Amino acid sequence: MKVLVTGATGHVGAQVVAQLTAAGVPVHPFARGLGGDLRDPSTLPADVTAAFLLWPFTTAAGVQPVVDHLAAHVAHVVVLSAMNAGAGHWGEVEDRVAASGVGWTFLRPGGFAANTLGWADQVRTGVVHWPYGAAARSLIHEADIAAVAVRALTTPGHRSQRYELTGPAAITQAEQVAAIGAAIGREVRWAELPPAAARAQLLTEWGDPAFVDGALAYWATLVDHPEPVTHTVEQVTGVPARTFAQWAADHRVDFGGLPV
Repeated sequence: MKVLVTGATGHVGAQVVAQLTAAGVPVHPFARGLGGDLRDPSTLPADVTAAFLLWPFTTAAGVQPVVDHLAAHVAHVVVLSAMNAGAGHWGEVEDRVAASGVGWTFLRPGGFAANTLGWADQVRTGVVHWPYGAAARSLIHEADIAAVAVRALTTPGHRSQRYELTGPAAITQAEQVAAIGAAIGREVRWAELPPAAARAQLLTEWGDPAFVDGALAYWATLVDHPEPVTHTVEQVTGVPARTFAQWAADHRVDFGGLPV
């Protein structure tokens, strides 16, 4: 067995590589910095038997040649999708993979805990300015996503499964900031940012108006309707999902804290 891991240098992909390697499974890491380019399927390897597919773009344009290549060379593809797959391009990626005839498992995480690294510079100032502090998210540790991916890739019983993955509890964004402060050993405050100001900032960072507006609209819904909590991580791996506090402790250095 040899596993292709796309996005191998990202938060989730790096964990998939590390956990597969620790399990003694040969890996072909694939990322732009390693000479791979999903926009150029000719850079994809042929000597692999399974694949972890992370499609890093905000539309499904260009995914079909990648899916065709994988279907011709591997027996099983684990796709990193999204909990609301039907409302975005992730659903189209899933559909293309399912229609290809290759064996598949779809991982549908909610919010990534790692996305809060976008607050790192503000955390260092002691105040995080962001919208919707009362929005509650069941953020998941990237290591838990990877653990489910590794099980799906290396053990039987996971084909044609759609796994919704979350952390063990929904906590508000303001509570997330407080947890980061606790992890680095100093107080970090939340300051509510008007959505219009956040939109202008995110347009500069992300560049896609539809994607920005969709994100803001989704966060607004989480004020009154928190993200769901699932126990799929524990059901698949036998180990409970890590808390956000654990994630913050694991990433304390990224926020300016001292290593342990």
